[in-house]
Amino acid sequence: MLGVFQPNQSVQAEESVKINAGASMLIDADTGQILYGNNEDELLGVASMTKMMTEYLLLEAIKKNKISWDQEYEVSEYVYKVSQDRSLSNVPLRIGEKYNIRELYEAMTIYSANAATIAIAETIAGSEKEFVKLMNKKAKDLGLAKYKFVNSSGLNNRDLKGMHPQVGGAEDENMMSARDTAKLAYHLLKDYPEVLETTTIPKKKFREGTDDEINMENWNWMLPSLVFGYEGMTGLKTGTTDFAGYCFTGTAERDGRTLIAVVMNATDDSGKGSYNARFVETKKLLDYGFQQFEQKELFPAGYQVKGKETVDVSKGKEKQVAIESKEPFVISTKKNQNTNYKPKLTLKSSEFNDEKQLEAPFKKGKVVGYLSAEAKDGQSIEYVTGKGKTNANVAMVTAEQVDKANWFVLSMRAVGGFFAGIWSGIAETVTGWF
Repeated sequence: MLGVFQPNQSVQAEESVKINAGASMLIDADTGQILYGNNEDELLGVASMTKMMTEYLLLEAIKKNKISWDQEYEVSEYVYKVSQDRSLSNVPLRIGEKYNIRELYEAMTIYSANAATIAIAETIAGSEKEFVKLMNKKAKDLGLAKYKFVNSSGLNNRDLKGMHPQVGGAEDENMMSARDTAKLAYHLLKDYPEVLETTTIPKKKFREGTDDEINMENWNWMLPSLVFGYEGMTGLKTGTTDFAGYCFTGTAERDGRTLIAVVMNATDDSGKGSYNARFVETKKLLDYGFQQFEQKELFPAGYQVKGKETVDVSKGKEKQVAIESKEPFVISTKKNQNTNYKPKLTLKSSEFNDEKQLEAPFKKGKVVGYLSAEAKDGQSIEYVTGKGKTNANVAMVTAEQVDKANWFVLSMRAVGGFFAGIWSGIAETVTGWF
């Protein structure tokens, strides 16, 4: 079982990789750049990877002070009944007992506790049905395209004791594409990186020192101290149901690079799904990303696009100002790949007047546009959040401060422009005589 995780099984020499899964995707967590995808747009079951959305909504509610970590939740009959089903991943919750949000969150994030997840949903929205509405709305807000949420936990509705939210049918489950699963993970890490403080916990006791104490071992067995330990593994969420198969969204960091890998309905080479298979396939995918790709600086900080080094200024002491990239433009490329890239400058139309001038006064470092890149051979650089709409785009800023010109200078410019127009008209007339 452990042999596949030994160094001699590396895919370093491979130029491509085959992942045994219904769908899979690999992206750069910093930019959202897609490094690998297979069947990534098919709508498939996501099982407990659903909980990434519940985590997002909880952390958002905490940030907005709608709820707090020490806020207490009193167990409902629905949550109690689900929590007592030990064939599901659960921590025992007593009816009428109170639990704080932090311990429910840890149970959900570390141990994938389903009843604890429903308890969080009820706390945020009053009922799981209303929470599911929030899930689907947030999915739309985040730009997800292929998804269906019918409950907060990712279980099949038949496992919810006849008390499932009346959003889907009695046999419904949550579904997403691999692309949208990766996109959700990308936004979760970008907006709430503190989630990793909990997803990296390998083991913890729930309600330590009480009659309800239970050992929670993280279902992410790729955390460094667990059975499939992988260097740099930090999260994020496993998922398993009969419908979805064995799924995993894994995040790992090495040498300053963070990758997000998604495998859905993972199998071994014979086509059989298992807990082991999802980690074996995730390792192959992450190894491929770390070993076959490198970060490449295409354009340095302070870069100026040839022929577009300046923009015109209106009402300023200077008539033009230089613009440059605020930071280096970096992408992930295959090692030893010789693809050439050209810069693409996109100016923010909202910052310019009808004459395409930047109006003074403004400070040095004012953002006036964005720098991106295009491959000269036509090969596209694709991002999970949409081309040209990711953090890969670098801000183009003014290189200097420009103050507003005084009234006298502006008046002289206006007079000069008037006479220049007259002289131009005379010159054209005289030219026409000959």
